[in-house]
Amino acid sequence: MAGWITPRATDCVASLAGVRVMDEAVHVAAVPRQRLPLDAIMAHIARVLHENGCLRGWRDELLDVYGEGRRLCVLERAAMRPLGLLTKAVHLNAWSPDGGLWLARRSPTKATDPGKWDTLVGGLVASAEPFDASLVRECFEEAGLHARDIRNRTPLRIVLRMHRRLPEGYQVEDVLVSDCVLADDVVPCNQDGEVSEIRLAGLDEVWSLLEADEFTQEAEASILDSLAVRHQGGAAG
Repeated sequence: MAGWITPRATDCVASLAGVRVMDEAVHVAAVPRQRLPLDAIMAHIARVLHENGCLRGWRDELLDVYGEGRRLCVLERAAMRPLGLLTKAVHLNAWSPDGGLWLARRSPTKATDPGKWDTLVGGLVASAEPFDASLVRECFEEAGLHARDIRNRTPLRIVLRMHRRLPEGYQVEDVLVSDCVLADDVVPCNQDGEVSEIRLAGLDEVWSLLEADEFTQEAEASILDSLAVRHQGGAAG
């Protein structure tokens, strides 16, 4: 078991080499007799889905495909959700020394959750990329932070595995979170254009935004987990 393919995607790929549609599942496998490894089969599937309008754009980024707990192959990022394949996302909750939380508002042009408030940093792990390396990369792209700025961060931890229906397919995602306190002289600044606003919010404002459902689901879970961890740490101290 690797994913949850949409009916539209099933129709598009049913006749492709390596694809076998059954009543209970869609099976995808390498075709050794045609010298087609699984990576090549999946690359062809992605192109066909793109040509048939099943993808939201084309990212030209490869992600690892997992099934039954192991890595199977790679696939174009935009094709992951029409096939309902597991992705892994790293997030950073960045706090100020006085207890404020840095927040980022997603660009209004984002395909998913446009304009929603998010953790300061959040992004998908690329193929063969260690989680920590992914977090450092995303920290610079989304907030202009260098490795030295987040050197006191906590180890990444899995907060939840998301399952939700989206217009293009299914989001199946492990959400991993790290926390850190940014120095007073570190001011985040977006670098990749995917964020429309960054601001430092007090806890009262954070709670108001949570109650008003202004955060993405991933950010809400990440922030609530961070608040719980900080509360437990304070209680323990």
